[in-house]
Amino acid sequence: MANVVRDPRPVVRKFLARPQHEGVGATVRRSIGRFELKYFDPFLVLDEFSVSAPAGFPDHPHRGFETVTYMLQGAVRHEDFEGHSGTIEAGDLQWMTAGRGIVHSEMPASEGTQKGLQLWINLSSKYKMIEPRYQEMNSRDIAEASKDGVRVRVIAGEALGIKSPIYTRTPTMFLDFTLKPGSQIRQPIPESWNAFIYVLEGDGIFGTARSSAVSAHHLVLLGSGDGVEAWNRSSKPLRFILVGGEPLGEPVVQYGPFVMNSQEQIDQTIEDYENCANGFEKARHWRSESNVVFGY
Repeated sequence: MANVVRDPRPVVRKFLARPQHEGVGATVRRSIGRFELKYFDPFLVLDEFSVSAPAGFPDHPHRGFETVTYMLQGAVRHEDFEGHSGTIEAGDLQWMTAGRGIVHSEMPASEGTQKGLQLWINLSSKYKMIEPRYQEMNSRDIAEASKDGVRVRVIAGEALGIKSPIYTRTPTMFLDFTLKPGSQIRQPIPESWNAFIYVLEGDGIFGTARSSAVSAHHLVLLGSGDGVEAWNRSSKPLRFILVGGEPLGEPVVQYGPFVMNSQEQIDQTIEDYENCANGFEKARHWRSESNVVFGY
């Protein structure tokens, strides 16, 4: 992907992601998946989460989509009913394909406050019932590049000439940019994709040079074009994620942690989960160690 942007995308909408309660005692700033923006094809949810023990996300199911967990601070322990477990620390990535069904827990694994991002990416109808799988990367293994005051961590896709090895069933880019004061970036985005920016730190200008600055915890939806331009005109570093994905253009029916294409499929999913069948068989006798430790 050449680093050329001929038709920059404008900002078409922006809003502040306000804190709300999720899980058991956890706080999230949800920007996609709330009343202002229920769905941004193919993205279902974007949460900036903050959690301290014993709060967390104890045993819960998923079906029909992928979750991308990217840690910003602290650590979270993950366990599922397939026997997979591990700890995701600051800078680490877990790309989980829930597929036909998974039950897992995500709980604090260190003292203090754990912070991170979790993005839910929808799966097309042909992939919703595939077997669960994981792609995990330690922080040191995530591809990085720096140029002219800009540093990027390539979670998925390509930027500044480097590519991520992560495989995305729904074509997706996920880039973590840090711009030093006075720097700017032009990043190509496939024209047919939807794309957004979420600001983590500092104040940034996006779309056009005359746009007003956008501060932390704001979601910025981008319009049509072949890329995005961003500037840091403040005296402090600017950090934001740029996420883009190819729209699926399929019906979406969501019931909490289940995302399918019809109400009939949702009804079947609820029945499968309640009866521990059709992908949820192992849920009948499984309980995470974290649930035992924290008394859930």
